[in-house]
Amino acid sequence: MSALVGQPPPEHRAGLRRLFGALPVWGWMVITAIAGGIAGLGGYTFFYAEGASYLSDDPRACVNCHVMRDVYAAWGKSSHKTVAVCNDCHTPHNSILSKYAVKALNGFNHSIAFTTDTYPRPIRITSLNRDVAQHNCLYCHAEVTAQISHAESTEPTDCLRCHSRVGHDY
Repeated sequence: MSALVGQPPPEHRAGLRRLFGALPVWGWMVITAIAGGIAGLGGYTFFYAEGASYLSDDPRACVNCHVMRDVYAAWGKSSHKTVAVCNDCHTPHNSILSKYAVKALNGFNHSIAFTTDTYPRPIRITSLNRDVAQHNCLYCHAEVTAQISHAESTEPTDCLRCHSRVGHDY
């Protein structure tokens, strides 16, 4: 007898039974409930936290978290407001992949810290993000920094040592 249309051949049905039949129905219900809970909670959180806004370069996305309001307000009074947004200083310029990798890592770390209320007060930059900002200072101000760089020094020029408050002084 030939296989029914839309049905796998008999030899494949046995393999499917072994794969899916090894777990009892209640096991599949638990797995489905957990997966649904994760997807539902993740989707709700993404919607509630305005997750799509973080994919843009709009600095207003940063103030979705109330703890960033002072930083945003200080940026609004800074010399960089007319020439740079948050991503210009705080994400890498070398590739779109590295930009969104840093954004994803920061988003994850921020969501954990803000949800658990474990972030430093006042907010402090991490060493990774400090390195990104430093690199971006040198990238945007290459003409000036080339004239003052300390090529003979074993330590690279540290823009943020003297200009730590240039982006958002508060």
